[in-house]
Amino acid sequence: MAYDGLPGFVTALERERELVRIAHEVSAELEITEITDRASKRGGPALLFENVTGHTMPVLINAFGSKKRMAMALGVEDVEEVATRIQDLITRTPPDGLLDKARTALEMLRLGAFLPKRVRAGRCKQIIVHGGDVDLTRLPVLKCWPQDGGPFITLPMVFTRDPDTGTRNVGMYRLQVFDRATTGMHWHTHKTGADHYRRYCRRGQRMPVAVALGSDPAVTYSATAPLPPGLDEMLFAGFLRRQAVDIVPCETCDLEVPADAEIVLEGYVEPGELRREGPFGDHTGYYSLADDYPVFHVTCITHARDPIYPATIVGKPPMEDCYMAKATERIFLPLIRTVIPELVDMALPLEGIFHNLVFVSIRKSFPHHARKVMHAVWGLGQLMFTKIVVVCDEHVDVQNTADVLWRLGNNVDCARDIVLSSGPVDVLDHSGPLPSIGGKMGIDATRKWPEEGHTREWPDDIVMSDAVKARIDAMWDELGITP
Repeated sequence: MAYDGLPGFVTALERERELVRIAHEVSAELEITEITDRASKRGGPALLFENVTGHTMPVLINAFGSKKRMAMALGVEDVEEVATRIQDLITRTPPDGLLDKARTALEMLRLGAFLPKRVRAGRCKQIIVHGGDVDLTRLPVLKCWPQDGGPFITLPMVFTRDPDTGTRNVGMYRLQVFDRATTGMHWHTHKTGADHYRRYCRRGQRMPVAVALGSDPAVTYSATAPLPPGLDEMLFAGFLRRQAVDIVPCETCDLEVPADAEIVLEGYVEPGELRREGPFGDHTGYYSLADDYPVFHVTCITHARDPIYPATIVGKPPMEDCYMAKATERIFLPLIRTVIPELVDMALPLEGIFHNLVFVSIRKSFPHHARKVMHAVWGLGQLMFTKIVVVCDEHVDVQNTADVLWRLGNNVDCARDIVLSSGPVDVLDHSGPLPSIGGKMGIDATRKWPEEGHTREWPDDIVMSDAVKARIDAMWDELGITP
């Protein structure tokens, strides 16, 4: 289901009693963060702050912050439905016969219908501000944590284009507001936006950039998705919402943005111009350190007449971004299985903050199979940032962290079953001796085979017989044992 932009999603959240409007006056400096953090940690609702000190725009936050709201954002009852659609696409056999060919042709036509559609006007064009009238301080941008270097735009869709191929990229990179018309552009070195920037630098050309705030939530989510190189995030958004994304041309640069966006910032990044950005209280639960990043110059702001400012906060989990990450885990599992076919399931526990911990279960087929999977994980897209990979047997529920830790404590011989390696790590990781490079550990928590050097008998799990469990199930209510 496609929403009528962000206001349509707000209406749906209210209808499902998943949103609370807050009329009490609060400050965008620290106070919204503290309220939202408490609500998030308690499994609370989305929040719409209607009275932000010094501002007329309301602030929407924690809109993705539960399993239910994340599913609502993607227009499904459960995000596994999206994974099933992807699985159906990648496992479809070549058409055999006229009927199969017709069905395949229809499916390709439907995918073509998800291509972004260029339109002339949209909600984001209702108000247009140029040049000297541009003023970012009119936006209720949050200063999230006490040691933050300033206010940060935290839920942006950053649109860029490869100068060599013309391919569009949409990423989510934080923007520290420096003044009325400039922000930092926090492009991590491994991200596509940073690659586009390097290409412009090699050409010595100014890089056009557009930043969209607020849209159909499936469009916003798509900016976070770890898509294969060259796959357009706006096409993926159309696939998610089962309806093409309407895009409009920018006023001052050769880029397009979602027509239903609440706010659009247009401008450019000058090659070689850097400014100190940060610190920032990040999703690691620590402050990411200040460093030099490119500067985004805003030349035009367009917005709706009554815009909603979308935001998120990050910090020690669980927080809103954790639910977005869990959705990504489920949605992209079918694609990962095309590279690691023995993979049964994968879990990124919230405590691992996306990159620090990955639990996988596999159909073990040969000695040291777990080691092959560890290296496959480290070689796959953004999973290359994983610091610790734990590999379990196929019957282990890797979504149950307690079960994984039990296997980890019982099945691992530390002298035999641990693999140490090194390679790229997340830019935000502060533990390594050098930025973006660090050590990694793979742990084989599978049942060991004699061929792996374990010649002793391996004991069975303690499990009650099915017959006894059935008899006790039948008499349980009569036993008077309260939960």
